Order: sequence, then C-alpha cells, then structure tokens
Amino acid sequence: MSTHYDVIVIGSGLGGLAAATTLQRGGRRTLLLERHSVPGGAATSFVRGRFEFEVSLHQLGGMGGHGPLKAVLDELDVTRRLEWLEDRDLCRTFVPGEVDVRLPHDWTGLADVLEGLSPGNRPQIVRFLEIVRETGLWQLTARVNLHRIPEQLEWLKTLPDVRRYALRTFREVLDEFFTDERLKLVLSSYWSYNGQLPHRIAFVDMARLLTLYVETRPYQVVGGGQALSSALVESFEEAGGELRLNTNVVQILTHGGSAVGVRLENGDTVGAKLVVSNAPSTTTYTRLLDDPGVVPAHVLQGLRARRPGASASCLFLGVDASPKELGFTAATTFLSASLDEQSVLRGAYSLTEPCPFLIVTCYDVQPTGFAPKGCTQVVLSAIQYAEPWESLAPEDYAAAKASYAESQLDLAETLVPGLRDAIEEAELATPLTFKRYTNQPGGAIYGFDQDITDSWLFHDEDLKQNVPGLLLTSNWTTAGGYNSNLVTASRRCQGLLAMGQ
Repeated sequence: MSTHYDVIVIGSGLGGLAAATTLQRGGRRTLLLERHSVPGGAATSFVRGRFEFEVSLHQLGGMGGHGPLKAVLDELDVTRRLEWLEDRDLCRTFVPGEVDVRLPHDWTGLADVLEGLSPGNRPQIVRFLEIVRETGLWQLTARVNLHRIPEQLEWLKTLPDVRRYALRTFREVLDEFFTDERLKLVLSSYWSYNGQLPHRIAFVDMARLLTLYVETRPYQVVGGGQALSSALVESFEEAGGELRLNTNVVQILTHGGSAVGVRLENGDTVGAKLVVSNAPSTTTYTRLLDDPGVVPAHVLQGLRARRPGASASCLFLGVDASPKELGFTAATTFLSASLDEQSVLRGAYSLTEPCPFLIVTCYDVQPTGFAPKGCTQVVLSAIQYAEPWESLAPEDYAAAKASYAESQLDLAETLVPGLRDAIEEAELATPLTFKRYTNQPGGAIYGFDQDITDSWLFHDEDLKQNVPGLLLTSNWTTAGGYNSNLVTASRRCQGLLAMGQ
C-alpha cells in the first residue's frame, strides 16, 4: 500500500470539515471521505413540499466581537462566504401563566430583566452573573488554548470563585443565591444546548454556554447549517483538498501500532501519514480500527464507563402564516410546561408523559432563506434519550410518533395559539432518526452524557492522540455543539501543524 495523502479525514461533520480545511490550508494534502451524498453531518437541511428545513442549527455563538468561532472561520476563509444575521435578543423564556421574558444579550440588561421578574434580588443577581461571566470566560479561554494548559492553570489560581463553584451543579449554585423558582428557570434557559438539566450539569459548563451567547451574541446563518458546511467544503476544495461523497470507510488500518490508512467499503485501501476520525470515539476505537489492541487499555476502560448523551425529537413545521401573524418576535423560545425540573427529566425518558419542554425555533423572524414568502419554518425540539423509542415494537413506531407530535403541539399552542390550523407540512424526527442518519450511538446530538460526573474537565484523554497517527475530532471529544466542535477540531489540527506533523 503506497501513501497517497498526508491526511485522510473520515466523516464530513463539522469536526471533520474543520479538521480537513485546517490541515489542507496548512499545506497537508488531505482526502475527506463521507458516506452520505452531501457533506455536513447534522449541519444540513431537507425539503418537504414548499419548505426547506434546518436540521440542527438553532443559534450560533462565538461569532460576535472577538469570538472564538469567528476567529477560526476567518482563518479558514469561511466567514466572508456566508450572510450572518445577529439575533435581536438572546432568547424568550416562557412558562404558561408564570414566566414570559425576553433576555437581552448584555450583562446589565440581563440583570435588569431578571430584577423585573424578581424584584429585590438585584445584589444577588449581579453577583451571580459576575461569577457566571468569570467562570465562563475562563472555560472558553481554556478550551481554545489547549496547547497552553499550564498557563490556564496558573490563571485559575487567581480565580477563587471559579475554583469554588465550577464543579458544583448549576442547580446547587442557583439554590445558594436564590429562592424564586422563576428566576432559577430563566437563568437556566440554555441548559438544552448541552442536554443536561440544571441539577445534572456542572456550573462551569452552564457558565460557558451563557457567557458565550452574552459576550459574542447569537447569530443565524442565511441558508442554515448546510450553508456553513458548504462554505467549509468550498474553502477546503479551493485550497486543493479532495472530497469523496458516497464513500464509506469500513476500517482504519494500522501497522506497528500506528494508523497508516483506511479500507473502503469497495475494498480499496488508501494510505496516509495521519488519519482523522470524525466518528464517535467508541466507534473509532472498537469498530473501525483493525486492531483495537493498539488503544491503551485505560482509554477503552474509560469509554466503557461513559454513556451516550441526549438526543432529540424534533417536529419540523412548514406553516402557512407569517411570523407576525403567529406572534413570533424572538427567533428562539425556551418553552416549559411548568417550573418543575423533574417533569422535564421524566419526559426525556418517556413517551407517555406529556411533552414538558421545547426549544421553539422560528427561522423567519429574520428570514434565513428556508420558507416561501409569507410563510414560516418552525421547529419544536424536545430533549429526549433514545431508550423509550428503542423499546418500541416496529409496528408501534408510527403511532408513537403521531402521539408524541400531538403532545409537542399541545405545548407549543400555549405559546402560539392556533398553530395547528396553519400547518402545511409536518415531519417528526426522533432519536432513531438521528441515529440512522448521523450514525451516532443513541442518536446522541452532543456526544457523551456530560453531566456533573462526566464533564470535559475529567477527560483529558479525549484530547490526546491515544493511537499514533490517529486523531479524533467529533463532538464525542469536546463539549458538543457547533461552536465547540468547530473550534476544538481546528485548534487541535493547528497544534499538529505547529509541531510539524
């Protein structure tokens, strides 16, 4: 087998695209292999009738000011290829009869809104937000400076509040500062972007999310996730990279304990000095490697102790009415049926509980190019695990989908009365749908189940080259989500380039 490429990248999800583009533009002859007919992984879209539907992108953080994602996309010559829309607010948070607030994307304005919701709490609100910001900025900086961990640890020594609160649950810290459950719920609005409820997520991880969106503001991309994927492909190919679609990798080949190439489904083999896998770490190490014995035993043991994270049930709606007619004023609304956090946890593992929570995304408050004029694309996303769907008999699946979609619409109509009457197209994607199309265990959308016991801070092995000649770049090696996946993959590859690899 002769080596034809410097790098082979398996999978064109965002981590794979960022890695391939970074390495190709860094002078490494790179081959990108994708089993599907279009690149992008979950950063894609599909068409039903008159509507094109966004699969996964809700809000993109890191693009405002000196945001980390903007820096990466600038370096990869991607930013200029896209049209960006800044959301007018962070989000709207709504609980029928309890809460209806729009959160601005600045710390002072955020404190003002929270004080209006819960008068008399301003000193605690300001102090809490100061700790959130300090913790979030530390984590965001640490994640983009993985090659300078000693310096980040020295900085941490000067941050007593970060050390005190970082590894407590977000709920514990909320309870220390506040008694108003409405205030706690609003401050937890972004939990679903990590897939972990406040009583399960580490304070440091929730602080990262809130800080990212306040400091760099949420953005939409005209054309959505597929436009972002296509822009990365354009940059990659313009730099001389080669993309092969409909090409399935069945094996990573090793020699002398190092990765040396891949075997394709048609039997062909292709060699390279470096193999980058955008597949989950469990898939890469236990199914793709021709000899799993090259993986250190402690790495495999650690993987066996971890759980696939949350997936989602997403109801895609093409609505024959304008956002104004429907009453949408915010692109993103976090909608809860009640203030009861435990009901949301039960709903994540159940098909019989009424849908307790939705991310309601309207892509046409500022049109992103998906819906016909005068119409609206709305996506109702419920955080769910795969287990209740996997336990269904095949003959019961269609009925379960229809029933759950009705439950989602019941909750959505507390926010948008009469929504059902204007629906022209409807399609429900369940965790099984995501499992089928993205090839992720459990249909997981954020990688591993990153609760307080499984924060990225405990897993430095994820960011190491545990097998010589093999690098992992999927959302199973980082915090998950567009921003983290793109930034981490690109920065790690830049580190390899700097070392001459």
